[in-house]
Amino acid sequence: MKLTTRQLTLCAVLTAMALALSYLESAFPLALTVPIPGMKLGLANIVTLFALYALGPAQAALILLARCLLGAVFAGNMSALIFSVMGGAAAMAVMILLSRTGRLSVYGVSVGGAAAHNCGQVAAAVLTLGNGAPLYYLPVLLGVSLVTGAVTGVVTACLFRALAHTRLLSN
Repeated sequence: MKLTTRQLTLCAVLTAMALALSYLESAFPLALTVPIPGMKLGLANIVTLFALYALGPAQAALILLARCLLGAVFAGNMSALIFSVMGGAAAMAVMILLSRTGRLSVYGVSVGGAAAHNCGQVAAAVLTLGNGAPLYYLPVLLGVSLVTGAVTGVVTACLFRALAHTRLLSN
């Protein structure tokens, strides 16, 4: 895949934004208000969803991979990389498939991506632990993904609405 300077720059800026949102989210633990272990809003997924629709699947996947790798390096938590990559890859695959059907809005694609992300992370937990115990927590996470996916979908839709009158997304 050959990227123009404009595309490469936009990918770099979006990766930096995703990293910043991920860091911001970790600075304000949601567990203080919602006592569900492992629950996160997934603010960085707003950038991934935006990139999928604005730039296409290849660039969105690059941004996602860069965010996962750099996020693990910056946090000093390389052991969490498998969870991040497996969740992100599952979410990206599902969001690409759902967006290509043309039957779902950005909201539905976001909810599907959130559910797939949780499935990918539970799969990483099963691989890491070597047993199926994390599967019992999957229904809770899938219920939560309805809310978190809807929130990221609404924010992404608002972002597109706000950028509709700009030339930022034009080639």
